[in-house]
Amino acid sequence: MKACKGWHLATIGALMMATSVGTQAAEISFLTHWGPDTVALLDAAIDKYEAANAGDTITVRAVPFGDLLTTLRTSGGGAGGATIAGIYDAWLPDLVRDSLVSAAPEAVASDTTTNWPTGVVSAASVGGSLYGIPNEIDVYALNYNKRLFEEAGIAEAPKTWDEFLAAAEKLTDASKGQQGFGLINSWAAGVLHPFASLLVSNGGDLIVDGKPVLDSQAAKETFELYEKLITSGFSDPAMATADANTTGPFLDNFVSGKTGMIIMANWWESALKAGMGDAFTDIATAPIPVGPSGDTARSISYSWMTVVNAQAAPEEQEAAWKFLSWLNGPDSGENGASAMGDILMSMGILPSRTSDVAAFGDRLSSDPFLLGYTQTLSDAKPFPVVLGGQEFSESLQQTLEALQFGQVTAADAQANAQADATEILERNAK
Repeated sequence: MKACKGWHLATIGALMMATSVGTQAAEISFLTHWGPDTVALLDAAIDKYEAANAGDTITVRAVPFGDLLTTLRTSGGGAGGATIAGIYDAWLPDLVRDSLVSAAPEAVASDTTTNWPTGVVSAASVGGSLYGIPNEIDVYALNYNKRLFEEAGIAEAPKTWDEFLAAAEKLTDASKGQQGFGLINSWAAGVLHPFASLLVSNGGDLIVDGKPVLDSQAAKETFELYEKLITSGFSDPAMATADANTTGPFLDNFVSGKTGMIIMANWWESALKAGMGDAFTDIATAPIPVGPSGDTARSISYSWMTVVNAQAAPEEQEAAWKFLSWLNGPDSGENGASAMGDILMSMGILPSRTSDVAAFGDRLSSDPFLLGYTQTLSDAKPFPVVLGGQEFSESLQQTLEALQFGQVTAADAQANAQADATEILERNAK
């Protein structure tokens, strides 16, 4: 253990030297979508860093998630834009293609490759080059209201789609304005990720080797599952509106006990706690039910990373990588965790650095809400990171929303989704 720590300190020293030689004090800006409480934690970490790195100043700018990519592409993409930005991994190929993000220095890439899981490093890389330092990893699980389950006579979380549909039927009570399962609309990731998680738990995929496979039997069954939830009245699209901050009827109906089950990511624990107070103890999590073509409970996973603006001045880029190496390193936080790990865990978000996972091991294994997520993490399938990924996501969102509102059948939705995805991915690959 001592030898390992000594190696790490030597590595951090090399990173600091590699990014500081010949570098003068720099002014760095950090673009994020985090809320005020989380930004306050980031500011506290920055204060600690600045105290040890005289002259370097780092300012944080926060925008809503829905504005993050647009801001990054406009004001954030120029020489006067943000030096550092937190981004969703699906955006990376397009940002690299458009020369908006910088490849990591060799020392940073080596440290990241050593200290993060291979799949997470892959999501932060394009063409074999690392472009960002990963931070959070998110997976999906079934969230359910234990009180409503007990009232409906349901003994345990459903493990199969048949059990899932049976539970949704028992939990649906139109006289109480209560739905069995809550879908999401009006928010691309919120619409797509639960669908994708059910798809992979049914043995399917969205994209394989850069080509869409939404014409598979597993996908057919997943579209049909959505159709049955709607036509049977187990899910009401009028109760489903949400945005990336989870505000709106989707959250309100689950918080108030009007929705029995949902599929959602681990990061929304803080929103549930804030909305439910003491009633949060009614909520439990479980792995995604397995479909008829599936063999084990699975979820999709996706990650976030911090990247550096390729248009920023060279001295700003060097200072930015130096700061990010410190922020994500095990000497910046408490008890062997990184400062970034501390920030993520404050939101109930799973950190991805292996030493952070070890540092928070007791909490990750004992937190009853996170249990449904940690149980499925090893079997999760990464959400495909491809050129045109955001356009693909928004197109599939529109198709799934048309299915929710009864504008297309499951068969038409599947055919439309495959045709649209093929056109989008082929066009962006040119």
